[in-house]
Amino acid sequence: MIYPKIPLAQTVIQLCKTKGVKHIIISPGSRNAPLTIGFTNDPFFTCYSIVDERCAAFFALGIAQQLKEPTAVVCTSGSALLNYYPAVSEAFYSNIPLLVISADRPKHLVGIGDGQTINQKNVFENHILYSANLKLDLKDEKQVPSHEELPIFKNLEDKFERLLGLQKDIQTNNEEEINTAINVANIKKGPVHINVPFDEPLYDMVETLSVSPKVIEAAAKEEDVEDYVLKSCFEDWNSASKKMILVGVNGPNEIEKQWLDEIAEDDSVIVLTESTSNLHHPSFFPSIDKLIAPLNPDEKKQLQPDILVTFGGLIISKKIKQFLRQYQPKHHWHIDDKMANDTFFCLETHIKKSPNDFFKLFLPRVTHYVKSNYKATWTAVKQHRSKRHKAYMAEIPFSDFKVFNSVLKSIPDDYILQSGNSSTIRYTQLFKIPKSIEVYCNRGTSGIDGSTSTAIGCAVASTKPTVFITGDLSFFYDSNALWNNYIPKNLRIIVVNNRGGGIFRILPGHKNTENFDTYFETNHNLTAEHVCKMYGLDYEVATDEATLKTSLESFYKESEQPKLLEIFTPKAINDEILLNYFEFIR
Repeated sequence: MIYPKIPLAQTVIQLCKTKGVKHIIISPGSRNAPLTIGFTNDPFFTCYSIVDERCAAFFALGIAQQLKEPTAVVCTSGSALLNYYPAVSEAFYSNIPLLVISADRPKHLVGIGDGQTINQKNVFENHILYSANLKLDLKDEKQVPSHEELPIFKNLEDKFERLLGLQKDIQTNNEEEINTAINVANIKKGPVHINVPFDEPLYDMVETLSVSPKVIEAAAKEEDVEDYVLKSCFEDWNSASKKMILVGVNGPNEIEKQWLDEIAEDDSVIVLTESTSNLHHPSFFPSIDKLIAPLNPDEKKQLQPDILVTFGGLIISKKIKQFLRQYQPKHHWHIDDKMANDTFFCLETHIKKSPNDFFKLFLPRVTHYVKSNYKATWTAVKQHRSKRHKAYMAEIPFSDFKVFNSVLKSIPDDYILQSGNSSTIRYTQLFKIPKSIEVYCNRGTSGIDGSTSTAIGCAVASTKPTVFITGDLSFFYDSNALWNNYIPKNLRIIVVNNRGGGIFRILPGHKNTENFDTYFETNHNLTAEHVCKMYGLDYEVATDEATLKTSLESFYKESEQPKLLEIFTPKAINDEILLNYFEFIR
């Protein structure tokens, strides 16, 4: 087998292999050549070449999201590394194990005006779980360290001994740092950064390894819930007649059915879920905005919980955030073995367990169900909202809302739905998603910048087919995502094109002015047709209900190329139809 000659590159590659980091997304460059040589010549690794580093990082994030294991991105020195930052921050807030490996210039070339050189040490400081800043190998006895690194040598023999010892220290340090970084990504589920300095020559290769790095196993420490915390929770739970469980971003099938069924039996508990909760039960409450938005103050007071229990990732619904900040519960517990956000400004207890482990510990010891009409009251509201929702959908004209109604109903069973951000995920939230469909969205930072790339990475890693629904601005913003030789032919992309950022029409602001049209909504006349031709996607278009129905009938059928359906909607009425909806369903 062929290896890079540089021991540091060999060390990085061997430890990635030993720790099972299999998927490597490489962006072309020269300084990262030793890493590229090593990864691409070892059949253990599945390597991808993606030129645009921002797209490459989101592509890797999509793979890691599905496999739940560290996926690596590898880049050259300089600004290439900074293009990873949007995906790094998304991984940080979404608990996705992303392994960033950046090549760097030697220390003595940083800060002197050398080309393609920036300060790469700790560059992701505020959005990273661990930064490993590796040390440059000593190439040979001619490479004398600076006076800060070694004292003056008395003789040549002393020099060789000191250099040999220093190289051993460097190798040990680098092994420990690489081990720690990958272990942290595995255990804590988030992004880590390994910065690797290389000196020239970069392209030399050998047929035997010169190092055998030590493997340090990850050691996960499980937190125990203090007895007094559990006792207090039991007492509060057993006396409360209004308990709300709110679930944020949650992976499919993560919560055992046994606990869902037991929670559903309790009439004093309502469970609010979002599309990204991937949690389904007939007695739970999806489409939170549909339930909450039309409430009057008296109804909101009636819904105010005594106890709020949250788990999962970040919450999408602004309306539930506003509601719980105004009508705060007496007690708020968050269940997560990593962290707890005080989203509603009333967090009382952080229970450092996985939800399954907590429910296993807690629910069997709940002594009785409190007599309550809490769930019954809100079940009646849910049923009323559902009837009004159907009536509204039957009477509105072709629009964004009507499109989402048709598109979401068209998705076949056992698909993965990747949603774009902004209006796309908010429209999706208003509809009940079938249990067999898994829903994902980049809600860590809620940006539009890498949704398409993430969806493609997901489609590559998953055994299930993927459909990606996005708005026009998000799609064009990340159109380099299609500059990708790995897109599965069963990927389906749906672009809802209302020729601008339609969500800004829903938000407060002065509409229909030149300033608004240019700087907020960002009017345009672009279509995805030429992008599809350039990148080899089958392109279809729909402009009304009839053409949309016809397109959707064949859209999911097998094809030799991935497909994109662009749906043009009349932007002038979309905001009015959505805003009127919440009044209608009251």
